[in-house]
Amino acid sequence: MKDVYILAIETSCDETSMAIVKNGREIDSLTILTQMDTHANFGGVVPEIASRMHTENITMVLEDTLKKSKITMNEISAIAVTYAPGLLGSLLVGVECAKVLSYVYNKPLIKVNHTLGHIYANNINNEIKYPTLALIVSGGHTDLVILKNENDIEVLGSTIDDSVGEVYDKVARVLGMSYPGGPNIDKTASLGSPTYEMPIPMNNDSYNFSFSGLKSYIINLVHNEKQRNHEIRVNDLACSFQNTAVDELCRKVELALKNTGIKNLILAGGVSANSFLRKKITELCNKYKVEFHVPNIIYCTDNAAMIGAAAYPLYKASIFADYSLNAKSNETIKKYFDNK
Repeated sequence: MKDVYILAIETSCDETSMAIVKNGREIDSLTILTQMDTHANFGGVVPEIASRMHTENITMVLEDTLKKSKITMNEISAIAVTYAPGLLGSLLVGVECAKVLSYVYNKPLIKVNHTLGHIYANNINNEIKYPTLALIVSGGHTDLVILKNENDIEVLGSTIDDSVGEVYDKVARVLGMSYPGGPNIDKTASLGSPTYEMPIPMNNDSYNFSFSGLKSYIINLVHNEKQRNHEIRVNDLACSFQNTAVDELCRKVELALKNTGIKNLILAGGVSANSFLRKKITELCNKYKVEFHVPNIIYCTDNAAMIGAAAYPLYKASIFADYSLNAKSNETIKKYFDNK
């Protein structure tokens, strides 16, 4: 089969990224331009600023991606883009850019769900083996799914409120840490002990997740301690929170491993970069003799390489979009597969 080169675009939040991916596995070139330093001044991503910066940066990112590549636009097989879910204004910048490139160069257009991109980041370093369980954890998602094959996913459970990554960032802010909060919580927690008693979130045998109660508990605890002029042991509180959150993720994964008997597990999404979560999932997989894979750190957070990897099976199946394609701020992985 002739080599397939997909030019992929990712602008769902605050990274403007493009990549050229060969056969869904090999990264020909990759550019990631982050807005993190800008949004850190506001304690989180400001949607209006994010979309404006994408508009300013996307042409430069395209030029840089092509400059790094060994091929030209004429050799590109298709254009892929994240169209959902994410910040609507940010997504629109990427979608419109993709449609223009598709039209000008007469290339097929492929729409990619952002969550699917996180899953297929695992195909860059390691080949996904089917069937496999996948835990997707990020600032917008907490999902547990079964990948039956390339184009068939069964959703076991999802968050019913806040994602685990969102809660990490909000707890970090309450504890006085800078944005992004997740890496700071991970680092601070390693210096403490789990001495604070925490509520167990979503304490049942479903595959769904809930972290809003844990978040509210910590916000109220910090507020009450400050009102009483009590010392807040930041290291210990960060450790107590992280232990509880990760324990809940692992408990649901363990339940799925027991009930399905599946012997492959992948971790995906920005929170998959968390060192404590990686450690605990590794221990769990060793216990059940399950093969475990997680992407390299660069492919855990938002990037276009994962979008190119996810687009490859769609290209092989000739699943293309037309120029009526529009951005969607909220589309679950289940809804994506139902409507694909």
